[in-house]
Amino acid sequence: MKRFAVLLLGLLLLGCAHVGQPPAGAEEAVFHDALFVPPQDMPRADELFALSPAMRRYLAERIEPQVRRKGPQRALIDALYTEGELKLEYDSVRTRTAAEAFDARQGNCLSLVIMTAAIAQELGLNVRFQQVLGLPAVERNGDFTFVVGHVNLALRSGLLQTRAGLAEQNWLIVDFMPGQDLPRQRTLQLDERRIRAMFMNNRAAEELAQGRVNQAYWWLRGAWAQDRSFVNLYNTLGVIYRHHGALAEAEQALRLADRLDPGNSHVAGNLAGVLALQGRQAEAARLAALQPVPDAAPRLVQARQALDEGQVKKALLMLQGELGLTPRNHELHHWLAVAAARMGDNARARRHLELAVQYSSRNASAEQHALYAGKLQRLKEQLQAH
Repeated sequence: MKRFAVLLLGLLLLGCAHVGQPPAGAEEAVFHDALFVPPQDMPRADELFALSPAMRRYLAERIEPQVRRKGPQRALIDALYTEGELKLEYDSVRTRTAAEAFDARQGNCLSLVIMTAAIAQELGLNVRFQQVLGLPAVERNGDFTFVVGHVNLALRSGLLQTRAGLAEQNWLIVDFMPGQDLPRQRTLQLDERRIRAMFMNNRAAEELAQGRVNQAYWWLRGAWAQDRSFVNLYNTLGVIYRHHGALAEAEQALRLADRLDPGNSHVAGNLAGVLALQGRQAEAARLAALQPVPDAAPRLVQARQALDEGQVKKALLMLQGELGLTPRNHELHHWLAVAAARMGDNARARRHLELAVQYSSRNASAEQHALYAGKLQRLKEQLQAH
């Protein structure tokens, strides 16, 4: 069987149970800079929340005039969500800084959270970063499996006094993922250091997926400088070493990740792969048994059930939410095309079928790829006929 390297993007902590702290000195000992060519410019996170001149103009011209009438929270929310304003789009292909997300008008949930936090802080709002707990999405891209979690943020403009004279915090949650049940979300508060480490870990994973192992390593070095207690980065480091051919160093990094978060199946799976490459098959087999990686997110299964029941709008909402996490999932694009066709939106159906064909050329069977291509051709012929 082909073994996938499992990368846990910075949007996901390694489990909800207690995660240990790295022993003093142990975390830096797993870094071996001499194996990689130093870049001309080291990756940095100090510009992560910086506002560009375009952002400052937008803030002065479009948001601040509304603050006196609506308050800073509502003025910002309206700018983010109201048609004709920012019109943000979800895109999880690349993790962006605040300025990059603003310029592109798109990003994954971490990028959009960073951009929103930067503007909110400029407005004087208090910002709380939150990890949304629950089952993560799983996406395969070539040799890599990405386990992708979700973050959002909460904003507060001040304190409300309760009758008992106690200060009650009035937080407004901002979440860019469609279909989220905000009142029922379970969240874990994160500090800004963790957000910076998540950003740089994501960049490392994205560079690695593009085959740029050297760049990936230095992005990860930057993540460690931000928050050395972020266990994900040691998992990513192990995957980087493996693809660099440094198997002993890969094992060292993954052993540390395993000690910090015992029983994490994704770390165990990566470690099993490294042991197998070293010829230690018995050890690898024991660890491989701890690596259950689901092939489809529950939301995709639920969406297909809703389609079967004729609840097309409900299915479309679920599918769009999943798209924010796994934009390269060929099966997801196929079902988005089905839902769009049932809504009478043939242009959108065609677009999603084209993406299904594109992504299935790498990650699906020849039969699936041919099925999507056939459906796309029939849809094109149908549109041409009209």
